[in-house]
Amino acid sequence: MIRKRLSIIWLVFLFLLPGLAQPAHAQGDAAPILVLTLEGPLTPSMLQYLERGVRHAEESGAEAMILQLDTPGGEINLMNSMVQVIRSSQTPVVVYITPSGAIAGSAGTIITLAGHAAAMAPQTAIGAASPVGPQGEELGETIAAKEKNILRATARSLAERRGAEAIALAERTIESAAAVSASEAYAIGLVDFIAKDLSDLLRQLDGFQVTTSAGELTLETSNPQIEVFEPSWIESLLGILTNPNIVFVLMTIGVQAILIELSSPGGWVAGFIGAVCLALAAYGFGVLPVNWFGIIFLIIAFVLFVVDIKAPTHGALTAAGAASLIIGALVLFNSPGTPQFQRVSVPLVIGVSLITAAVFFGIVTFAIRAQKAPIRTGQESLIGRMGVARSDLNPGGTVQAAGELWTAETETGEAPIPAGSRVEIVRVEGVHVFVRMVGGQVD
Repeated sequence: MIRKRLSIIWLVFLFLLPGLAQPAHAQGDAAPILVLTLEGPLTPSMLQYLERGVRHAEESGAEAMILQLDTPGGEINLMNSMVQVIRSSQTPVVVYITPSGAIAGSAGTIITLAGHAAAMAPQTAIGAASPVGPQGEELGETIAAKEKNILRATARSLAERRGAEAIALAERTIESAAAVSASEAYAIGLVDFIAKDLSDLLRQLDGFQVTTSAGELTLETSNPQIEVFEPSWIESLLGILTNPNIVFVLMTIGVQAILIELSSPGGWVAGFIGAVCLALAAYGFGVLPVNWFGIIFLIIAFVLFVVDIKAPTHGALTAAGAASLIIGALVLFNSPGTPQFQRVSVPLVIGVSLITAAVFFGIVTFAIRAQKAPIRTGQESLIGRMGVARSDLNPGGTVQAAGELWTAETETGEAPIPAGSRVEIVRVEGVHVFVRMVGGQVD
């Protein structure tokens, strides 16, 4: 009887096993459609986000991955890595330039062509893919020719299925920085769809054939199960750290915090904050196109701030430091040829520099006041204090001052002072004070 029951349980298990082994969407539900968003200049964190999204799409058996794109471009090596990730994906990747007003500029053009399908929202643009140097500068004639030829070959291979007109337009975006609107790109065949929103795009994708590394596939998007794939917190943080405005503010705070720590050692909060801010700023420096000559002006600026504290010049060096800080930041981030989207805000630089100068000027003011203030500790602080003679001073006796009883003598040349007279301390020698009478008797 027990053996018979075990046999029945085993048969039931074998019957259910195929169903348990299937993913959830294979049991009647539609395969998910992953939606990723790449917005802003291309960064290493975007590449990590894209790689993670493709990996998740393949593991979850997604029907397709929609890559919503709005970028002015980025570095060529980064673009090539993204193209490789898209082209090696077994899950179809649909690049969708959205929302209205978005662009796929420069490297974004090649990424759009790399998609297994491409779409644009109305009032978007694509193109202007001419290569520039790492600082945004114009390339030399020989290097420019090499870069353009490589990019044109890449664009031709990616646009091959789109026809001769699309290939010619793709090459013009590289050779002469041509750019076109959504309707112009669709008319030539550079993109497959014009879709006003995600729902419209999915409707048009239904039944569309694509070719991935896994072979030819026909998309089924009539009953989509949308899954928005968000970047991780670390990817979001690294994306923020490629904003030149954020990097400049972090650098300024970091240096000030380190200077505070050095000026009053023993604590750890200021030093810790400074070290963290400078470490985060260093990541941004490694990604952004910066002119390192600007660092010299920044160092000069903070040296001037410190010198003005140690040897106060009534704010002259602080003013020079503020000017040097402004010049350094603009040279560092806003050199000629740097793309507009990678430039630091001039009002922000001026505002932060003036605030920094004001902080150091306040420190200088307190330092000057401290130097001029009378000594308020120790025996020297007794000089000028008022007291009362507790015995006749002729010339020696006692006086009460500052709440204490002192051995006292009359100052040289002074007449004897009777007990109860009001006196002023004029000199201190050890625990002995010298006084002169300044008034009559105390009531």
